[in-house]
Amino acid sequence: MANPIVTITLDTGATIKAELYPEIAPNTVNNFISLINKKFYDGLIFHRVICGFMIQGGCPDGNGTGGPGYNVDAEIVYPELFHKRGVLAAARQGDEVNPERKSSGSQFYIVWGEVYPGGKLGQMEKQMNAYKEQEIFNGLAAENKEKIMELRRNRDREGLMQLQDELIALTKAKVKECGGFKFTPEQKQAYSTVGGTPHLDGQYTVFGEVVEGLDIVEKIQNTKTGAADRPVEDIKILEMQVC
Repeated sequence: MANPIVTITLDTGATIKAELYPEIAPNTVNNFISLINKKFYDGLIFHRVICGFMIQGGCPDGNGTGGPGYNVDAEIVYPELFHKRGVLAAARQGDEVNPERKSSGSQFYIVWGEVYPGGKLGQMEKQMNAYKEQEIFNGLAAENKEKIMELRRNRDREGLMQLQDELIALTKAKVKECGGFKFTPEQKQAYSTVGGTPHLDGQYTVFGEVVEGLDIVEKIQNTKTGAADRPVEDIKILEMQVC
């Protein structure tokens, strides 16, 4: 059975068609289709557009703060699905307030990104590994917060240095255990030829991909924007349909 196709028709008459992945992200897709059938998206705008990055829509308030009043559990399937150009993904609040990475109930974005030469991808792998290592260390430090505070209160510099060395050693062991970060051959091929936004990989729910109208996405991401990355002239969704 073929995957559902959603057609996004703009008020200019231009259309973008995207294939949805119900077998991979069933809850996200079902929610998206339900909102489409309720005409939720009709008349909304692409409220956030960043050239060389992505276009975002689905906010009933038109400013990125609105939604249907609920979130959707994350369905992140990585590295099978990643942020190559044309991918349809669910927007969400940041990790600091949303550690479970739950998706917005309605807001979505379509990736544009950029093309990365092989050398730049190699540098990015190193950066992501360094970020992951820092993330693990920070987590371990948080777990030992009371002990660290006690050592500081006692002005035990030697004890602090010893604990730091232990946490660094444990961090490196955990990084080695998980194998570190490395792009798959499929990612390298896509990012070095088609383009995308690799720094978003594994952090957002990907649930579809543009199959027609990528030229319209390109045109939108090149549009002039003002405050909060909102297009100066509204880019309105006339209607969305799914078949």
